[in-house]
Amino acid sequence: MDKQEYKKFIEGKKPKPNTLKNVCMAFLIGGAICLLGEGIKQICLHNGCEIKAATAWTAVSLIFLGSVLTGLGVYDKISKVAGAGTLVPITGFANAVTSSAIEFKTEGFVAGLGSKMFAVAGPVIIYGVVSGVFAGILHLVF
Repeated sequence: MDKQEYKKFIEGKKPKPNTLKNVCMAFLIGGAICLLGEGIKQICLHNGCEIKAATAWTAVSLIFLGSVLTGLGVYDKISKVAGAGTLVPITGFANAVTSSAIEFKTEGFVAGLGSKMFAVAGPVIIYGVVSGVFAGILHLVF
């Protein structure tokens, strides 16, 4: 069997992804996470928080929930079903940081946890800060 025949053989054995189902599940579960966030914000506003405080409480609550669910192994099960739906909200960021922290905790606090915790999320932070600076400069100039 040459390389071309082997490629055809493998292509025939690969499972075909159900794109419509994957897109729908990402939309529904990602939307449910965002709906949960909006619910937290509305509860805060209903209980007398100002909008900035309600927004901060919402972000902190979603980060906390994402981290706890990652630590318990539940977030991974949700993301297997939801796919990209769990990556976009702030809980995906919390999952990335917490997963790295859990993975490298055995290497110690400095060499493992401290240096590897932002291995996945670090570039996101850097590019976010840099693009924020450029957007601020453009806003200032124009």
